[in-house]
Amino acid sequence: MGDSQGPKPKQWILNAFTMSTPGHLAAGLWRHPRNRTSQYIDLEYWTDLAKILEEGKFHGLFIADVLGHYDIYKGKGSLDAGLPGVAQFPITDPSIPISAMAAVTKHLSFGVTASTTYENPFLLARRFATLDHLTKGRIAWNAVTSHLESAAKNVGLETQVPHDKRYEMAEEYLNVMYKLWESSWRDDAVAKDDKQYTVPGRVRQINHSGEYFKSAGPFITEPSIQRTPFIFQAGASSAGKAFATKHAECMFLPGMTTESVKKSVNEIRALATKNGRDPSHLKLIVGIHVIVDETDEKAQAKYEEYLSYADMEGSMTLFGGWTGTDLSKLDDDEDFQFSGPPGIQSMISSWSATIPGTNGVKWTKRRVAQELALGGAHAKAIGSAKTVADILQRWVEESGIDGFNLSYAVNPGDFEDMIKWLLPELRARGVFWDDYVATTTRENYLQDGKGPRLRDDHPGSQYKWRAE
Repeated sequence: MGDSQGPKPKQWILNAFTMSTPGHLAAGLWRHPRNRTSQYIDLEYWTDLAKILEEGKFHGLFIADVLGHYDIYKGKGSLDAGLPGVAQFPITDPSIPISAMAAVTKHLSFGVTASTTYENPFLLARRFATLDHLTKGRIAWNAVTSHLESAAKNVGLETQVPHDKRYEMAEEYLNVMYKLWESSWRDDAVAKDDKQYTVPGRVRQINHSGEYFKSAGPFITEPSIQRTPFIFQAGASSAGKAFATKHAECMFLPGMTTESVKKSVNEIRALATKNGRDPSHLKLIVGIHVIVDETDEKAQAKYEEYLSYADMEGSMTLFGGWTGTDLSKLDDDEDFQFSGPPGIQSMISSWSATIPGTNGVKWTKRRVAQELALGGAHAKAIGSAKTVADILQRWVEESGIDGFNLSYAVNPGDFEDMIKWLLPELRARGVFWDDYVATTTRENYLQDGKGPRLRDDHPGSQYKWRAE
């Protein structure tokens, strides 16, 4: 594949996937000696991580977020089961450490999760514009609609907004943001010459008044390098896919098998085309948990050692939050292969297809928790650099994805292992770059030579106020 005479292989996107909590997708692992996640409230934890990832040339650090706790396992409203192992609780604001990480890096991008359901659009637009300035164009927004009942109650609602209505709100929300970022300041508004900083007549109000949001403007923050941050999205429902294929520039797909993901890839690219988008302007990535070492045996031993730290109560708390299913109501020795809710059945089928040695093994509640314990509901790639690279390459070739959100059990340890063992193998195969191609997020992810601003086929481009 690395033959210089043949076509150049697709260059993969690699994100480090994390959360501003001691426990992201591996409850209990905060206790592991190589894991620094319990230091998440120390700025040095974040700046050290950023330097490690930039040294490895990761595209970005993708930071997930939630605004409530998971309260399904062991009864609606419960809290205690997820506390010892840290089932994404406690958690802090993911946007705060970004400027510090930007100060110690030059190219690494930062994807920040923020809700269109609970955040005021004007305030969020200002926060992202500020971050885009301070990072010199390295900010991305993972635009989510928020799904937790506990989150709705935390922000003062009686219950959460219905699913499809959340996406209706998100559609209008994005249009408000585009107006603020793209339409309030003309491209040549900022002069900074010996006469004036901003030219009168080149800044205007947006006067948005819609069904869900109102914002008069003008936007009070001068335009940043990208103006609109690079947009991530992870919608899996019909409404979510319709929203994502219109607005997203990189989409995070769920899926445990290449077959199921390939089906999504084909559907999403067709929808993007229908929405007038160039499908190449919508990158598609999946989550995968990589454990890599010098040999397959060492990697497997590492996995088993990690598992000894896992907190199964925390795993089942996470599962309840993700699926709405309370595993405590199921018998300990019930075989999910032949019974159980459809959502669990689908997940078990996927695991059975991807995890060696599962044939004939009974899938009990504990087994489900064990498979979730490290890396959550993501496929796993465990082994030597060659073994892991083969798995990742199969995913790209069979599903048509553009790259991966790489999750961890210990942080930064697992990312350091990837840099040491895996990335040299990927570079030898010609599928991962030797260095960044630009200094802004949009340019590094799209690599089409068209600069840091929204592409012309993106719906936000219609709001651009171009210089005359």
